[in-house]
Amino acid sequence: MKIVLLGAPGAGKGSQAELIKEKYGLPHISTGDALRKNLKDETELGLYAKSYMEKGLLVPDSIIVQMMKIRLEADDCKNGYMLDGFPRSIVQAEFLDKVDTLDAVLNIEVPFDVIIERLSGRLSCTCGAIYNKATHHSDKCLKCNSQLYIRADDKEEAIRNRLDVYTETTAPLVDYYAKKGVLRTIVGAETIKDTFKRVQVVLDQISSRE
Repeated sequence: MKIVLLGAPGAGKGSQAELIKEKYGLPHISTGDALRKNLKDETELGLYAKSYMEKGLLVPDSIIVQMMKIRLEADDCKNGYMLDGFPRSIVQAEFLDKVDTLDAVLNIEVPFDVIIERLSGRLSCTCGAIYNKATHHSDKCLKCNSQLYIRADDKEEAIRNRLDVYTETTAPLVDYYAKKGVLRTIVGAETIKDTFKRVQVVLDQISSRE
């Protein structure tokens, strides 16, 4: 089973990815992870990417897609995978079409006002744990007892900027995959559990066809 997770920042892709990985055993692959590994291993692609990042420039699609091609050729992807954060643009989607055939693109749809409320209330920890002010009434992390903080990109102005970027560059993928007949829209404004129930319906249908 080969799927892509789409959705605006704060739509809950990360939470759903963890649940999908646990239930269906699909490797969770993100552009960020592939980029960090290439940087850490100082691969040729990683060094190219670093040269752009050091200048404050975006890493070109040509480098990102080569990294992702190598990652998708790994042994753990032979029986399927779950892509999160890739493709981010039509150019990247067209590249992916040449590499593989997707079973489904899950578009987790959440109104922007709900996303702003979610993210602006988010508290982060250096250990990676994330909480929300609405349910976590402390400034300490439950896992490591460190001081929690609000990330700069979780402030309202930054959130709105991120959503603008998403609308301009990534949202067109919804139409792209709808025309290909693989788009499945998942209502994601409720709880993580409720959203995952809807995800399961789609993935179980795919599994039954394999």
